[in-house]
This record gives sequence, structure tokens and C-alpha cells, in this order.
Amino acid sequence: MGTDIPTPPWRKQRRAGPVRQPLTQEVIVATAVRVLDGEGLEAVSMRRVAQELGTGAASLYAHVSGKEELRELMLDAVFAEVELPEVDPSRWQEQLKELAREVRRVYTSHRDIAKVSLGLIPTGPNLLAVAEVQLALMRAGGVPPSIAGLAVDTFGMYLDADAIEDTIYVGRTPPGEDPWEHFQERFEQIRAFMKALPVDRYPHIVGMVDDLTGGSGDDRFEFGLEILIRGIASYVPDADAAP
Repeated sequence: MGTDIPTPPWRKQRRAGPVRQPLTQEVIVATAVRVLDGEGLEAVSMRRVAQELGTGAASLYAHVSGKEELRELMLDAVFAEVELPEVDPSRWQEQLKELAREVRRVYTSHRDIAKVSLGLIPTGPNLLAVAEVQLALMRAGGVPPSIAGLAVDTFGMYLDADAIEDTIYVGRTPPGEDPWEHFQERFEQIRAFMKALPVDRYPHIVGMVDDLTGGSGDDRFEFGLEILIRGIASYVPDADAAP
């Protein structure tokens, strides 16, 4: 082959456009999660994700049926970040706590994704994997199947509520302010309000203001977790018996 022939000057030069990655469900979901992390769940829509991908919303429907399915796929995608333990029957209670903390970590690292979980029956592989390990841990500890089946749902509701409440607090923070400092300021206002209540009508609230408002968010999460685990463990017929 000889030297390439130059383009005649009267012809327009062709501009090389950006190379698009193939449109797949995985690419769509990953893009949606990026929008979530940057702007929150309400910003995620088929149109918005399509804009990020440089295409039209209609092209997404070949891979995702709509916004509801997209959000479910997003939730399952972030649950792939949950580190699952190897079941140790001798540590089943502590491992349940560790797994709950791990789910909480993933939730709080992805804005308000926990909202998707409310009212959702898990069907994605990563969500099912977490539920499977929770059940395996409880069964390894001797928890009856009927109790474990109910408890896994209770765990989900507790973790969802904790993460969503945290998101609400952060969302109330004015732009540019530190969420924790803003929360502390608000909390002090609540303490002052409670202390000013009429003692004759609310003697316990006024007398227990420090107890009601004490502890950090982590402390309160751990307390709720402890109550759940103790309650589940109370159903084990014999703590020394094999599951």
C-alpha cells in the first residue's frame, strides 16, 4: 500500500465522535447508581439516565422495563458491596450484628437508596444472598424456621428505617453546612423544648430528657440491634443444641 491520499480541501473533514460503550442492563444500572450517589433517588429517571448515556430514553426500554425495575436493579447492584460472612454457629449472634452493620454501611454510602427497599420483596441475586446468609446464621444458632422466616423480614424493616431516617437528617442540612453539626444544633433545641414542658403533664419526659436524648446515632442503632438479636435468641429451645 502506498501513502494515503489526502482529503480534497472542498470536502468536509469527518469528526471522530465519542466511542460509546454498548448499551446493556449493567451499564444502565451503573449509570443510574452514579446519578443516585450524586443527586439522590428522586433524580433517577429513565430520561435522566439516558441523558447521561447520550441516548434517548426509548433505547433503555430494551433492557429495563421502567423506573420501578431500574430502582430494584439499583438496590440489588449496591447490595453486591455487602461482605457476607462464612457461617460460624458459635458466633451466629455476633455475625448477625456484623452483617447488619455491613448492610447499614452500604445503605449510608448510597444516599437514599434504602427507600427502594420499603415494600419490596427481594428477588435480585445479591438481595437474596444477604437474606440467605441471615437465615443460615439463625438456623445455625438453633432458631426455629418459623421464627427465622419472620425475623429476616423484621431485620430488613429495621435496617431500612434506620438508613432512611439518617437520609432525612442529612437532607435537612442547609447547603454548605456539616450534617452532624446541624443535627447537634437541632438536637439541643429539642432538649430545651422537652425541659420546658409542663412537669405536671409530662413528668417522665421532663425527668428523663438526658436519657431520651442521650447517645449517638450509632449507639441507638446498636441498642435496637441488640434488642432484635436477644429477642430472636430467646426462641432457641436449647442454646447448646444443634440446629
